[in-house]
Amino acid sequence: MLPNVNKILYCTDLSKNAAYALRYAMYLAKTTGAEVHILKVVEELSSDERLTLQSYIFNQSGSEEFLKKRLEYATTLLEQQLTAFWQEMPPEEQTLRARITGCEVVEGYPNQTILERSKELDCDLIVMGAHEKGWLQTLLGSVAKNVLRDSRIPTLIVPRPEAHQGDE
Repeated sequence: MLPNVNKILYCTDLSKNAAYALRYAMYLAKTTGAEVHILKVVEELSSDERLTLQSYIFNQSGSEEFLKKRLEYATTLLEQQLTAFWQEMPPEEQTLRARITGCEVVEGYPNQTILERSKELDCDLIVMGAHEKGWLQTLLGSVAKNVLRDSRIPTLIVPRPEAHQGDE
């Protein structure tokens, strides 16, 4: 019996390649009839980073406001990226928007949070882009590599497209 793909977790780092990977997630959703859940994980600050933040922002509410602003900024960037993505899609593909059943920005440790959310959402597939520096960087220790290594469901890592003259 062939596996069913009913729910895809598309993870973004908001890079240009992440938008390219979204095309694959949406193509797979179109082909399989799956739902797509979009996830952006904002890296949680380490205890040292939090201590430094508290040293420069003396009141607790200022520190909390800064942390809240990080999530709001990521949410804004994600919304802008999705708007640009749909503007580039041909009219006949606009109905695929209905396949997106969830979109969230959370703070956490990216690989751990991606794996946890894929289980909580009962996903059948994870789709994410390779790091902007390319496939080799992914193999040397990025979030994508860790997710690929630890995931118990199929994971598609989409390498960045071939650079066009003038892109680099």
